[in-house]
Amino acid sequence: MNIFSIYHQRLLDVIAQLIAEGRLPEGLDLSRVVVEPPRDPAHGDLATNAAMVLAKPAGTNPRALAELIVGALRGVEGVAEAEVAGPGFINLRLKTEVFHRVLAAVLADAEGFGRGAPRPERPVNVEYVSANPTGPMHVGHGRGAVFGDALARLLDFAGLSVTREYYINDAGAQVDVLARSAYLRYREALGADIGAIPEGLYPGNYLVPVGVELARRFGPALIDLPEGDWLPQVRDIAIEAMMEMIRDDLAALGVKHDVFFSERKLHEDCENSAITLTIKELEARGFVYTGRLPPPKGQLPEDWEDREQLLFRATDVGDDIDRPLVKSDGSYTYFAADVAYLRDKYGRGFRELIYVLGADHGGYVKRLEAVGRAIGGDDVKVTALLAQLVKLMRDGEPVKMSKRSGSFVTLREVIDEVGRDAVRFMMLYRKNDATLEFDLAKVVEQSKDNPVFYVQYAHARCASIFRQARELLPDLATDAAALAGARHVVLADEAEIGILKLVSQYPRVVEAGALAYEPHRVAFYLYELAAAFHGLWNRGKDSPQLRFVNQTDRESTLARLALVEAVRSVLSSGLHVLGVAAPDEMR
Repeated sequence: MNIFSIYHQRLLDVIAQLIAEGRLPEGLDLSRVVVEPPRDPAHGDLATNAAMVLAKPAGTNPRALAELIVGALRGVEGVAEAEVAGPGFINLRLKTEVFHRVLAAVLADAEGFGRGAPRPERPVNVEYVSANPTGPMHVGHGRGAVFGDALARLLDFAGLSVTREYYINDAGAQVDVLARSAYLRYREALGADIGAIPEGLYPGNYLVPVGVELARRFGPALIDLPEGDWLPQVRDIAIEAMMEMIRDDLAALGVKHDVFFSERKLHEDCENSAITLTIKELEARGFVYTGRLPPPKGQLPEDWEDREQLLFRATDVGDDIDRPLVKSDGSYTYFAADVAYLRDKYGRGFRELIYVLGADHGGYVKRLEAVGRAIGGDDVKVTALLAQLVKLMRDGEPVKMSKRSGSFVTLREVIDEVGRDAVRFMMLYRKNDATLEFDLAKVVEQSKDNPVFYVQYAHARCASIFRQARELLPDLATDAAALAGARHVVLADEAEIGILKLVSQYPRVVEAGALAYEPHRVAFYLYELAAAFHGLWNRGKDSPQLRFVNQTDRESTLARLALVEAVRSVLSSGLHVLGVAAPDEMR
């Protein structure tokens, strides 16, 4: 039961009636009319911009139109008050019975409350993490992983058909460097003194086990081979080991993918590779040409070459400059692989493509959107979202780098120290495009200032209230049927109704968060709901009549247990969307 959708439709019905009566002109565009919570809850339960967006096309002023609409809304079922605010906004207060019906809907749907209707007609592909398979994941990767996974969960809960994808960058120079680094550890495993790791190779100890495995498989057989013979073999084994490590780290974080897509697949069968065929297709449509690029602004990079080259006509589809497709040595650029990869997704039927990129990939946003327009036109929507940097702290001080990685603190070290739930919730308790300070000491505090504890504690408190009820009133039925049959009308205290109003907002939080690709909205909402619930529990300590379990008043106890169950259901649902556990006890 989404009261915002319900009253949005009732508002449209009111406008339609005013049009039918000739009090408003026909042909009004109602697409910009919204019903949402007012910025200040003191102003009411719902607010609409209807008069503000319709006044000009209706040939009147906003306040006069607002008065007309308000007059009609006052007769709508469930509306207690309707009033005009400011230049023409409309605020509505709903009758308490509406929120009692919301409570009944939550009890009926349980953790399905707020779930969107299935929409399989437009499948969504969400690609996230896609870290190079050259070492362990760091905390920055973790933020992209958590954000991407939570976004996919949110879209799924909102009713969309979602595929979660990881793009393995297993082609190009960086995996050759990985192979050479692993080969050095292979020689070390055979007893050679390798000394300091040469600059340009990966220094971390995580490659020591790869060297040991290579020694086990090959013995000394690779030592006397030229690089061209041993490198492909070592590279495949090293990539396999790195991906196994990455998958293990993702599993520890509760992150899943449906598809792991290898970049090398795009290069297979060189003359008829996916990249070659995609370039030919775009060339036939006028998006590929041979030309020269202007030099970059400012100081020229050392590797700048003024030469004729094969270019993607990106400026025709919204990018700032055209993009090279072939390097001077004749091999394809990384961008060419990106183009073929997007074409592959489109060919698999995806029409909504979401890329979750690291903070250093801001330059990819326009070019990916441009490729989407070239390949799919208006039929495809490409969105690139950035996961900003994470500053790892401990009691306000920056954390030193890790011995295991050789240059940074690994994601796994953070998970092992503070736990999956703290990592996930805190990664989502700030908008993805804002820098995040992650303090290892504060995320394990048991206080209101630690959002993950505060929200999980609210869920555990709900469970403890039911345990208390079973202790004090062992013969009181508290199953789903009993809670549904309780006299919810006894819930009349302002704080109780306030919680029901918050609960009623959950379907809209899900819907709006999915539309905006912002799972942090769910985290913020859960904290607000938890705070209201803890506040009502604290009031019960001073006012016995507000306690959830009252041995002398079974009727109010059952109604309040219904309220507690509604809060528990929504907290559990929201935590599940974020990929965070909903514990029944806190230890």
